[in-house]
Amino acid sequence: MTTTRRLGVAVVGAGYWGPNLVRNFRASEEWELVAVCDRDLERARRVVGGSREVLVTGDLTDVLARSDVDAVAIATPAGTHGTLALSALRAGKHVLVEKPLAHSSAAARLMVTEARAQGLVLMTDHTYCYTPAVLRMRELIEAGELGDVLFVDSVRINLGLVQPDVDVFWDLAPHDLSILDFILPGGLRPTGVAAQGADPIAAGKACVGYLTLPLADGAIAHVHVNWLSPTKIRQMVVAGTRRTLVWDDLNPQQRLSVYDRGVDLVQQSVDAADRDQSQISYRLGDTWAPALPEREALGAMVTELAASIREGRRPRTDGAAGLRVLSVLEAVAASTAAGGALVDVSTTDSWLERV
Repeated sequence: MTTTRRLGVAVVGAGYWGPNLVRNFRASEEWELVAVCDRDLERARRVVGGSREVLVTGDLTDVLARSDVDAVAIATPAGTHGTLALSALRAGKHVLVEKPLAHSSAAARLMVTEARAQGLVLMTDHTYCYTPAVLRMRELIEAGELGDVLFVDSVRINLGLVQPDVDVFWDLAPHDLSILDFILPGGLRPTGVAAQGADPIAAGKACVGYLTLPLADGAIAHVHVNWLSPTKIRQMVVAGTRRTLVWDDLNPQQRLSVYDRGVDLVQQSVDAADRDQSQISYRLGDTWAPALPEREALGAMVTELAASIREGRRPRTDGAAGLRVLSVLEAVAASTAAGGALVDVSTTDSWLERV
């Protein structure tokens, strides 16, 4: 698509996340808000405000029939994502879906397949991936500033809220998994998934969770999520052979730090017999904090959606990214049911290669 006119967008869902999308689409020079669709018409009208130029409707067919709607942004319960997205794609509309991409990997695969068959953009709203800090992390890793990734340790804990419909893995871990998929070379492709969850308050679901993801070449990622911690922590450590990144999302003065510190193996032992000959040195270099611009992540996300449509390319957080995250979450459920056993997720990668 080479047109330079503003792209028309309709937001489906005016509940929790929909108003945020509406605000950012309206603020963007790339977009024209054409319609807001929600079964609760009064709620939709409140989101739109006094504008008479924006269609307010409770019927998706009203939206899909409009020629001035180029894209549909879906912000409804996960169980409805698949049906709504497929309808929009089949009507020739590009689609943005809030996370998770769907309620199951089977539904997500249908969405990815349809988008690719139609030559349309399917984008997952992994909002954290468009924060200045995470974008900078990706740039540093791509540029080789860290060297080869050795491990990732991510902590996302706080007090509440215990969700009524999902466990702590499905509530909090998608943030960390989407970031891992965004910053790791080649995306999130673990060799397996092992997860353990606990329900110490008898809530009927895991409220504390530990997720381990073995990665290629001996690297490993670990994610800790918790609804029961009296302290709030949002931190990720990404260690490489050259440097280590530390992201502290709750420190606005220094969200990102780069450490030239680590452990070097001076002489590699060839077998157990001469292991004592291996020499380890500790590198204690400088620490620096990259300058980060102040901008809203959703603003960058809607800009990326427009760019991917105009340039005819996949967005940075496309449907495949949403499917990879969803497949890991399903493997988490299988692993916890099996007492923390390692569960394979390689079928997702092989399927994506065939599509």
